[in-house]
Amino acid sequence: MHIFYGKAPLIAHLNSSQFIDSTIGFVPTMGALHDGHLALMERSIRENGYTVVSIFVNPTQFNNPEDLAKYPRTLEEDVRKITALNPEMIVYAPSVDDIYDGKPISQSFDFDGLENQMEGKFRPGHFDGVGTIVKRLFEIVTPTNAYFGEKDFQQLQIVKKLVAKYSLPVTIIGCPIYREANQLAMSSRNERLTLEERNQASVIYQTLLQAKVLFQNETIESAIQLVQQTFENHPLFDLEYFVIADEETLLSSITKEENKNYRAFIAVFVNNIRLIDTISLN
Repeated sequence: MHIFYGKAPLIAHLNSSQFIDSTIGFVPTMGALHDGHLALMERSIRENGYTVVSIFVNPTQFNNPEDLAKYPRTLEEDVRKITALNPEMIVYAPSVDDIYDGKPISQSFDFDGLENQMEGKFRPGHFDGVGTIVKRLFEIVTPTNAYFGEKDFQQLQIVKKLVAKYSLPVTIIGCPIYREANQLAMSSRNERLTLEERNQASVIYQTLLQAKVLFQNETIESAIQLVQQTFENHPLFDLEYFVIADEETLLSSITKEENKNYRAFIAVFVNNIRLIDTISLN
């Protein structure tokens, strides 16, 4: 297992002769690894000669200081999981100073409006932080392929837009959502839930499935009303948003059009812990 805490030694290692004519897969994470992360790594291992995993809690994408402070940091356990999966993987676990050279400030990005929908509306500056760290990591690792989970579908679309706008030489690969036994989308934040909250959180995906049926058989409005009523009547959860949007533009829709792909997006709070999920509606 190769673990690097600084970009200079990592870059030197990746520039060594063993990497010539070999593909590099990259899985960027904020740590607190779960089976969803490991699934991304497994795919990268299958499809590339080498795989790099970054573990970095990026401060510039948090607009809630409490969320940043409470985000789980479990580097020792993360390294153990990575080693058990494949001891040949390369881990990059930098400090904030190593990434930002002492100035943790976001670059401003224009993602053609993708950044203004859903997460962007409720987390001002979030996608500037995401764009800043992803671009920086791509410049350091110079991967052939990079793997992102579809749970953060808006982020996935924004990363693809980032690559296109800056002509970055990396292929972005979206991977299916990995779910717990009760179908709750796996997330590092799930570790902050009590057992009861975790069990009750199965309602999120169940409600998305019901909304999908209404979308296909009735109207978008009926699906929205179902979701709103479900969470108005649930004592544990507060609905932040539920949106049905065009997958390409991420613009919310109130009517269905042929030859368009639609997706439902949801964000809820349970005890100040924010959970998101998404489902394709076509």
